[in-house]
Amino acid sequence: MQDLAKYIDHTLLAADATVNDIKQLCAEAAEYHFASVCVNTANVPLASESLKNSDVKVCCVVGFPLGACLTEAKAFEAAEAVRHGADEVDMVINVGRLKSGDLDFVRKDIEAVFAACGNATLKVILENCLLTDEEITQVCEICRTLKVGFVKTSTGFSTMGATEHHVALMRKVVGDDVGVKASGGVRDRETAIKMIEAGANRVGASASISIVTGEKAAPSKY
Repeated sequence: MQDLAKYIDHTLLAADATVNDIKQLCAEAAEYHFASVCVNTANVPLASESLKNSDVKVCCVVGFPLGACLTEAKAFEAAEAVRHGADEVDMVINVGRLKSGDLDFVRKDIEAVFAACGNATLKVILENCLLTDEEITQVCEICRTLKVGFVKTSTGFSTMGATEHHVALMRKVVGDDVGVKASGGVRDRETAIKMIEAGANRVGASASISIVTGEKAAPSKY
């Protein structure tokens, strides 16, 4: 598959990621022309400055990794991240409220962050490993109605990452109007291609270089 790098959000979300780690992440992303770097919001200004002369976007995570913070806090974090240079925002839904059947809360939570993003792209993280197919479908239907940028499988910090089944389900529900991002556990080229073939048009990975070169991935910090 050609241009595989353009599918990838080159990701580093580890708590102990240093300034030099983020600078290296950005340098790698610029070299390989990945779609974006994905970082925690505190690292958005650094990433934005590091990538200002490149074709790589700055992506960040909001309400990460649990999604259980106040909606107002998520929206504020998103707005500040965009103000500091984020082009894309990956927010975590409130999983507990979804599993309580409170779809109105889930919708309003997503809506608030979506509005805070302005012109930045919003990706909505479902954390599929904690959800039933019915719950995944419910959130994807909300996201399709709101016309967000992407739905995303996982944080990579829970019990399991992306699966072909979940990617295919999400693609079926959102159709062609919303993107699907497969994230978590994608550590090699073969797996990345399987996710794309299942319906993903973005892949979140820390093993990005190994994916595009076919080399064995180093132990993950994400």
